[in-house]
Amino acid sequence: MLENIKISNVLFLDVETAPVVYQYKDMDDNSRKLWDTKFRYQQSESPEEQYKKAGVYAEFAKVICISVGFFNEENFRIKSFCGDNEKKILQDFSTLLNTHYNGKEHLLCAHNGKEFDFPFLCRRMLVNGVKLPKMLDIAGKKPWEINHLDTMELWKFGDYKSYTSLNLLANIFNIPTPKDDIDGSDVARVYWEDRNLERIAIYCQKDVITVAQLLLKFKGEQLIATENIVYI
Repeated sequence: MLENIKISNVLFLDVETAPVVYQYKDMDDNSRKLWDTKFRYQQSESPEEQYKKAGVYAEFAKVICISVGFFNEENFRIKSFCGDNEKKILQDFSTLLNTHYNGKEHLLCAHNGKEFDFPFLCRRMLVNGVKLPKMLDIAGKKPWEINHLDTMELWKFGDYKSYTSLNLLANIFNIPTPKDDIDGSDVARVYWEDRNLERIAIYCQKDVITVAQLLLKFKGEQLIATENIVYI
């Protein structure tokens, strides 16, 4: 399969999210009750500790950055949709997909994308009243009709034992680590305390570059040279 993938047809992406409100105590009464109900069987942590994981749940978190990358001849071009206005981020990303990535030959690629990035985007689009673009409107489709690639799934080769991080795969394939500044656990703090969206966007872009490098490694092709990465 990998040898049949035309790399110029792939849009690589990564999504960064943050809780809609920063801390458990900041939630309104109804949201707090619903959070407690969702996690009522997890008694080993306090609600405050549990809420530190809120950023991965689309019911309690929002998209703050989507970075995308694609190959254009010898260059890898990368762009970020980032900000406080989640609906605008999602609309702009949807427009990109509908305009440039809506054919049968096109593919979306992310690391752990099938478990996190793709469904999170779909859920938040529905919450924000954004129509799902063709590439994400997968309801009723058969698995082989869904044009989504997941580098973690490709690495499993049918094995279902465990999660393998992008950072670990970057390390074993001698790809520069994307986690040289912050990692996913820092994003909520950097967003809510530091108010530093630029730092989050840079981190998100590094993940996109690493996913693209990883797919190239899987295909046995040369990595992208630093001078061929273009930020737009």
